[in-house]
Amino acid sequence: MSESSVSSGVVEPVACCGPLAAAVLSDDEAAATAAVFKALADPARVRIVNLLATSGEPVCVCHLIDPLGLSQPTVSHHLKKLTDAGLLEREQRGKWAYFSLRPEAVETLAAVVDLKGVWF
Repeated sequence: MSESSVSSGVVEPVACCGPLAAAVLSDDEAAATAAVFKALADPARVRIVNLLATSGEPVCVCHLIDPLGLSQPTVSHHLKKLTDAGLLEREQRGKWAYFSLRPEAVETLAAVVDLKGVWF
């Protein structure tokens, strides 16, 4: 487990995910993978990931409110869930927080859902 996978002594689920196409997933890998999917199981969170993925730079929470049509506390709640899952980085700039996708989380998530070559 990398040092970046631990935030305040808590292991981020994305750091422990296992590929769905793996021959066997441990109980811990399955639980961590499910936690990441749970974090993404809300349409607002999927839209946040989309906005961050297409922004090219960290985005202030204040710039997510209007596009999402949600209140600031609700947007902050969703951002916390995504951050706790290990998908986002948070940077404090004065009174505002800026968020971006964690590159290693994007790579891990891509590997988790890569089912190419799996025979059904």
